[in-house]
Amino acid sequence: MTSRPARLPPPGHDPHTTGTRPRAHAGERTSDRDRDRTHDHTRDRTRDRTRARILEAARRELGRNPDCALADIAEAAGVARRTVYVHFAGRAALVRGLAAEAAEAVRLASEVAHIPAPDAATALARFVLTLWPAADRYRVLVNLARQDLGTHRVDEVLAPARTAVAGILAQGQRQGLFHTTLPPRPLSRALEAYLLSLLDTVNAGAWTDDGTTAATTALIVAGVDRNLAATTVRRLRDDLGPTHSTR
Repeated sequence: MTSRPARLPPPGHDPHTTGTRPRAHAGERTSDRDRDRTHDHTRDRTRDRTRARILEAARRELGRNPDCALADIAEAAGVARRTVYVHFAGRAALVRGLAAEAAEAVRLASEVAHIPAPDAATALARFVLTLWPAADRYRVLVNLARQDLGTHRVDEVLAPARTAVAGILAQGQRQGLFHTTLPPRPLSRALEAYLLSLLDTVNAGAWTDDGTTAATTALIVAGVDRNLAATTVRRLRDDLGPTHSTR
């Protein structure tokens, strides 16, 4: 009986390993991980952009019609309705997303209260001028607050502004610039209601403002002389430059 010659392994094959796939080098494994991370990062950015586009469309469409359907918002955002549901469970979640953006805008605007000012009138005017563009951008929430957010969430959104204004009013009362008929916190809530009512008139299309009139009348409501209020706001407006409302 003739024995067959032993079959030699192919070049580069390790006879002590099983299978035919060569073992990946460390550099190849690192390259795969880098590609995976790049893919995940790109996917996350695409998802974030889509979410932002949906929120922007919701802000516009709900501003035009607070009862508009999610299908209308999807069409305005240029996405399928099912894509909206990927990011938001429904209308309530969408409004909460807008509220979260508004809360961050209010928080950032409220930080201006920590900047030293020569007097409380200047501080209050600067605060209103800084906050107004954000308030105008999210004024749609004025109409949606009670129906879709509830009092607790509204309080959370406005909390930084309320704290900032109360502090400014307390300083102004000590300086003799603001009237003392009301303590700082009730006076702060009265000013808040006044400014929200102005935003509501903008929603109704009855009035528009870049923040100048809002800031001037806020000072007058707080007890500042009309001429001093106008002069203070005009000076700040020149320093800050024009603001542009987002419709």
